[in-house]
Amino acid sequence: MRARIFQPARTAMSSGTAKTRDWILDYEPASAREIDPLMGWTSSTDTQKQVRLRFSTKEEALEYARDNGIDAEVFEPHKRKPNIRPRGYGENFATDRRGAWTH
Repeated sequence: MRARIFQPARTAMSSGTAKTRDWILDYEPASAREIDPLMGWTSSTDTQKQVRLRFSTKEEALEYARDNGIDAEVFEPHKRKPNIRPRGYGENFATDRRGAWTH
């Protein structure tokens, strides 16, 4: 059984970092998905794909995988650039702006 351990990135539709601090152990699919000939739905006989385990640290996830005989691959997260400075709405109208303010 193979799995991957990763820290999820924030969604493209959000600016917050909710649900991105935990580490997730996600199983890789053991069988390919098939198309049902009657309804056209895709399905699989692999039930492990439905399991997603959350851990507070990477070490906890690795320990769980080692204790249960799971071959896990760790994917390190990409970090944001540290030079991003939060600004308030009032700074849009500051006199020291780099570019000209337009309507």
